[in-house]
Amino acid sequence: QVQLVESGGGSVQAGGSLSLSCAAYGHIYSSHYMGWFRQAPGTEREGVAIIYTDSGSAYYADSVKGRFTISQDNAKNTMYLQMNSLKPEDTAMYYCAAREGWVAPSLVFSRDYYNYWGQGTQVTVSL
Repeated sequence: QVQLVESGGGSVQAGGSLSLSCAAYGHIYSSHYMGWFRQAPGTEREGVAIIYTDSGSAYYADSVKGRFTISQDNAKNTMYLQMNSLKPEDTAMYYCAAREGWVAPSLVFSRDYYNYWGQGTQVTVSL
């Protein structure tokens, strides 16, 4: 069983920065996807940034490209998300997710393909 433990998040004014981290505990295959989804009230959970640990390939939602950076520390089985130039529309509950094995790039933001989830951490951006 894999447990994902998130840390970071909080409240910040627009234009500010926050960082999130997610540590994976338990046995997880070395080749896996880890990333962040977010969900604002009344909306569906959407993919934000995903990293494929085998190659380091990163995928970003259009809404965060150029502002968010995902990275990994394989030795620690930990993934990070640096969020800069935050906007009020980035306000949401952010969930860490992971899946083992390869998936087509067109499906990396499909939440149904992720079988491990964290508890979520709140990010609030105010004007």
